[in-house]
Amino acid sequence: MPELLCGDDPEPSDRSPAGPLFVPVRPGPAGCAARFFRTPLGERTAVGFTSARGLAATLGPDQAWIRLAEPALRALAAPLGVTTVTVDPQLSAPAPAPVAPFAPRGRAVADRPHRLTA
Repeated sequence: MPELLCGDDPEPSDRSPAGPLFVPVRPGPAGCAARFFRTPLGERTAVGFTSARGLAATLGPDQAWIRLAEPALRALAAPLGVTTVTVDPQLSAPAPAPVAPFAPRGRAVADRPHRLTA
């Protein structure tokens, strides 16, 4: 069995993309602010895409973006406690549909008098 030499790791733990990322932003009081998302387990994450096409396919064609290198995105996110950067996420949940406010009709069951039977 051949030995793995340093740098020959088939699954490197640090997968940094080459070049700047397309980072989704939203307008803020001082200009643009990076958008942060949640992983399926609920952890906050910064997100970057390796192409504008990938960003538009995932977040829609109207999503604003800026170009940042991954180290710059990490430095931007770190003071906010965000330590994870997700590159080219494949799946995203759709935005929730607006829900009409619930207006009960009549009295609720809990408001009705209860009769105890022996």
